[in-house]
Amino acid sequence: MALVSILQGKKVAVMGLGKSGTSAARVLMESGAIVLAWDDKPEARAAGQAAGLSIVDPAGADLSDLRLVVWSPGIPHTHPHPHPFAERVRRLGIPLVCDIDLLAMAAPAARFVGITGTNGKSTTTTLAGHIFQAGGRLTATGGNLGTPALDLPAFDSEGTYVLELSSYQLELLDRAGFDIAVLLNVTPDHLGRHGGMQGYVAAKAGLFGRMRPGGVAVISVDDEPSRGIREHLRRTDDAFVVPISVERQVPGGVSAVEGILVDDCDGLAMAIIDLRTLPRLPGRHNWQNACAAYAAARAAGIAAETICDGLRSYPGLAHRQELVAVVDGVAYVNDSKATNADAVEKALLCYDNVYWILGGQSKEGGITSLVPLFPRIRQAFLIGQAAEEFAATLEGKVAFAHCQTLEAAVAQARAQALADGRAGAVVLLSPACASWDQFASFEHRGDSFRRLVSALPGVRRNA
Repeated sequence: MALVSILQGKKVAVMGLGKSGTSAARVLMESGAIVLAWDDKPEARAAGQAAGLSIVDPAGADLSDLRLVVWSPGIPHTHPHPHPFAERVRRLGIPLVCDIDLLAMAAPAARFVGITGTNGKSTTTTLAGHIFQAGGRLTATGGNLGTPALDLPAFDSEGTYVLELSSYQLELLDRAGFDIAVLLNVTPDHLGRHGGMQGYVAAKAGLFGRMRPGGVAVISVDDEPSRGIREHLRRTDDAFVVPISVERQVPGGVSAVEGILVDDCDGLAMAIIDLRTLPRLPGRHNWQNACAAYAAARAAGIAAETICDGLRSYPGLAHRQELVAVVDGVAYVNDSKATNADAVEKALLCYDNVYWILGGQSKEGGITSLVPLFPRIRQAFLIGQAAEEFAATLEGKVAFAHCQTLEAAVAQARAQALADGRAGAVVLLSPACASWDQFASFEHRGDSFRRLVSALPGVRRNA
């Protein structure tokens, strides 16, 4: 745990008592800060009070000596509507920050690697952390992924934090600085929270405004917004930029055309490893993730051979194309983290005979962009609120069944796959939706899928 000693005796408000907010409030109390905690949900306030937090309604609180507000990223503060408390503290000149900033205050001497992108950031973060550890670096991985920032161990100059950063967190950064900053891709997502695509791109680009002197920026050049961010950095910033691509070889960067990772950081264009041989990193999207992790590790001074060893030994990421089991010749893949169509596309490209489980709380754009991949789908099994919307897109193109629940979808997908008897059949949970209509999180949804598959007769667990 990283204590924030600089805030000892200071008054700090914590808005939002979810996982990261509760962690921040608890650590701030242990750091000696005066903590005013609040959540707009009564049940969250009750849980916080039971955990020993001081629950104070900010609407009537005296904020004259408030140092800062730790804002939980999941709570909108500007778009689609300004939160009254956020407006009030901004008028007073009090900064809104997230727990990443508190970690930077707690461990100012440590090295920080920040990783963002619309898709792939969780895999890249865990992969980079795995490689850093394989290279003998004292490393902790967390942020938007898994462990809240302040629950990570306290590091001095010998330690490195590898952090997944969402656009929600990026727009709240005020003090954190990064030695290595990685941008994987930018495609439309969370547009309501950022006031449109321009605001979303600006949030992603904000990572590079938080770089430390001498920092290295790793940026994909395979989509237009990311290319624009790279060009802006090249014109206006002192950061050293390493481009990455899976579409073409890039001078001075790292590429993986057709799966062969090529390192041109030193101008030698050396073929390093065949990513197609790595079963835990299937598909072009994972080749991009591998390029980014490789470039970040190279920037940190880790030898190419060590990085390759880390790529080969990477165990994979839960809920992201996670092979749960093979039962009666049918593979069951948990891709619950695919909460938008762009993420689902990455999975569909990896399989030919798909029995697709999808649905939940829909996002912008639906699944219309996936129509070119519908020939890979043998049947779709619809769950959750988006079922009718998705059925309209599938109508006349893909056979589908209304299942309502995940339990029914797994059972029907299994029955259809066995009845068809196709080689290479895959029951794929890749929802293209948020989970909140039926589950607490995408992890909860993925865990439920895993339990349902594990209960199937004749299950053989994936080693």
